[in-house]
Amino acid sequence: RAVGENPAAVDTAGVSVTRLRYGAVILTGLLCGVAGAYLSTGQSGGFIRDMTAGKGFIALAALIFAKWRPWPALGACLLFGLLEAVGIRYQNISIPGIGAIPVQFMQALPYILTVVILAGFVGRATPPKAGGRPYVKER
Repeated sequence: RAVGENPAAVDTAGVSVTRLRYGAVILTGLLCGVAGAYLSTGQSGGFIRDMTAGKGFIALAALIFAKWRPWPALGACLLFGLLEAVGIRYQNISIPGIGAIPVQFMQALPYILTVVILAGFVGRATPPKAGGRPYVKER
């Protein structure tokens, strides 16, 4: 986290900023590869077009919701996963007095709730100060 906020402080402590950043990117790529392998084999049974269905945007929303902290991001991902599971579980449900709820609404429910949840958090969440900027070590 310090590499994103203040890489000069990490460099002053004697830790390589470049090594930490590359390590984080490699670990992220590894985890994304495992997630993609699970998605294509475990969930869908094969590769199909648009199989992610916008889950990457929900992951970015979870990151913003958690204010760029790892453990709260895990909780946010679990929350959004629960919303998706509820959307799948309650398809073809009929509410007395209202009638049948369209399947499309239940499929869109996680995305709708993602927008509603993030409506209050986007303005308050500030990204890391040095995120996305290359660090050049001064001599």
